[in-house]
Amino acid sequence: MPTEIQSKIKPQLKSFDLTMIVAGLVIGMGIFRAPAEVAQKAGAPSIFFLAWITGAVVSFIGAITFAEIGSRYPVAGGFYKLLSHCYHPVFAFMVNWVVILSNAGAMAAVALMGADYIAPVLLPSVAHATAVPMITVSSIVILYVLNMIGIRTSAKLMNGLMFVKLGMLALLISAVFFVKGNAGQAVSIVEVRSPGDMFKAFLMCFIPVFFTYGGYQQTMNFGKDIANARKTMPRAIFYGIAIILIVYLSVNYSFYKVLGFEGLAQSSTIAADVTGMMFGQVAYKLVAVTMFLSVMAYVNVGLMSNPRVYLAMAEDKVLPPIFKRVNQKTQVQEWALSIFCGFIIVTLHFLSSFQKILEHVMFFDSIGFIAAAAAIFILRGRAKKEGEPKDIFKIKGYPLLPVLFILVYLGVNISVFYANPNAALTGFVLFVAGIPLYYLIKFAVSRKKEITN
Repeated sequence: MPTEIQSKIKPQLKSFDLTMIVAGLVIGMGIFRAPAEVAQKAGAPSIFFLAWITGAVVSFIGAITFAEIGSRYPVAGGFYKLLSHCYHPVFAFMVNWVVILSNAGAMAAVALMGADYIAPVLLPSVAHATAVPMITVSSIVILYVLNMIGIRTSAKLMNGLMFVKLGMLALLISAVFFVKGNAGQAVSIVEVRSPGDMFKAFLMCFIPVFFTYGGYQQTMNFGKDIANARKTMPRAIFYGIAIILIVYLSVNYSFYKVLGFEGLAQSSTIAADVTGMMFGQVAYKLVAVTMFLSVMAYVNVGLMSNPRVYLAMAEDKVLPPIFKRVNQKTQVQEWALSIFCGFIIVTLHFLSSFQKILEHVMFFDSIGFIAAAAAIFILRGRAKKEGEPKDIFKIKGYPLLPVLFILVYLGVNISVFYANPNAALTGFVLFVAGIPLYYLIKFAVSRKKEITN
């Protein structure tokens, strides 16, 4: 399994680092915005909470499924290498090139939201429409510079930013004890009546819910950055997802109790509204700074993860060899990191609304989730023929739980189609476009190699 390129990646991350990476990959800005989207689509508190609880259960199943997959196949850029190993390099490229698009889009989206919070604090005299993109681009550049220093520096920065973010979420959860709240108010936005309408509303909730829960599968990209990955990775995924599920369910209950269901559905700045009820308007600056740092945490972990995918793709000669370069001292892929940061900045110009981002990102992510989760059946099948390693993590409830996980994410794709058929069509076209793009890049890379030789 190890290659010459893979052997250049030296373990520098600890179990705690990887646990924070798991949490950082999942807890972006979505939890501060998606609950309003879910409430609008649910139309009733019962459907709202059922959607979040369903998301928690399915995400836990997904996490332990990917824990076994990561244990069986711990490599750098594992999300690409897994699909290449289990299916075909063409399919791996098709999935990962749209996943890279969605990751860049998601990071650009949350960076914009964080800048939206802090712009009145940092640049009060500058027009909001001008300040937001300035702050967004500046924050990405700052993170780029810090990540270029080294992966240990990135991990330490990640841990500190996650401490701030989890502290903010703990504050929001504590509001349930200090604010009387509006949960007892009558709900006037309820539109669902028949069982069919209720089920459709529940299905529509899948888009923002699973957008908010997604990301932990990218932990596989760090298979060579941690020692004893077969044991450490499953443990970190388990601890990380446990933190996420507890925090998400608790904070959604707090939002509901403090703002009331209708207030939650109508809020575009949930964190500011909740802390405002706790501390008054003086809390706005605290919220703005904290939300901005939360953004930095999410973007930072993306800058750590995605270049490892580029390395794996370059190993399969579907990206130029320059993407395989790893600084032996810092363990940073300097070219890959630079290009990915540039890609995020370019993506900023194509974003319009949070809802549109959700629909496109979830279509891409659900394709990757389904394909990667199904790889567990292939890995187990091969293990029966080739021999089962002794030190791997194995999911209980196999094959029922992985099948359930896959079926739910098929439901997410259906939700995207219902919500916006154009988003589904765009996603499908981009996915299929990966076939000619794969052969075009592979031809260009091999041609350049021939000319060089």
